[in-house]
Amino acid sequence: MRKHHKCANSECKTCECGLCCTKINNFGVKRSGIDILKNVNLHIHCGDLTAIIGPNGAGKSTLLKAILGEISHTGELQFLDAQNNGTTRPSIGYVPQKLDLDSSSPTSVLDLFAAAHTNMPIWFSYPQKMRERVRESLARTQGEHLINKRLGELSGGELQRVLLALALDPIPHLLLLDEPVSGIDQKGLELFYETVSTLRKNYDLSIILVSHDLSLVAEYADRIAFVNNKTIECCGTPQEVFTNTKVIQTFGLDWSNRFRRDEKDRVDNALMV
Repeated sequence: MRKHHKCANSECKTCECGLCCTKINNFGVKRSGIDILKNVNLHIHCGDLTAIIGPNGAGKSTLLKAILGEISHTGELQFLDAQNNGTTRPSIGYVPQKLDLDSSSPTSVLDLFAAAHTNMPIWFSYPQKMRERVRESLARTQGEHLINKRLGELSGGELQRVLLALALDPIPHLLLLDEPVSGIDQKGLELFYETVSTLRKNYDLSIILVSHDLSLVAEYADRIAFVNNKTIECCGTPQEVFTNTKVIQTFGLDWSNRFRRDEKDRVDNALMV
């Protein structure tokens, strides 16, 4: 399990992988000469879950694709070590919004993992070592029982657990989740967020999560970035962001009382110790 150490000259944290933080400076993306994102600045610290929220079409998924290198961008994308020096590009895990599958395909979860990690045709039998690796990966997301199921038989929640396990094999330095629980019921939503939170703690993962599930984001995220009008209009703790006037106006919610109540409960619990 990775351990945190303090950076010598910043508030970043670092882990054995050497990654301290990911810095996005003056980021911009254009499409056909039109700004999709501009002047985006964001720092992602090792071990933190940073949620990206905002209205539809604000550029949230575009930001993830630019970080992945799938689309070109202007500005800087830096990966820094504990001494604030640039380091090599880290390994990045990615879970997309959706995966188009042929429900009639005989491809199994085991086949999917084998195709990702070997050149072995999927109709071959797999060695025990491969099966053990896949089972271990699926266990990270409570999905080991799915190893022999056909992809077309999986529920939405099961498929997302499989895709998350695949993104974590091997364990990456940076994990990008693009609305990974779209169309999943409330129980599946809560299980997914609990799983991601546990993985973050166990492996010191830097996680960027695009989400519309504001209540769960408020509960699980360390920091939140609000994307609107082609840029990040505010960024901070859940309390700072969800009490921001622009966020309240955009989503039509005011959680000021909620956070005051949460703070009162925290103080009351501390006094009882």
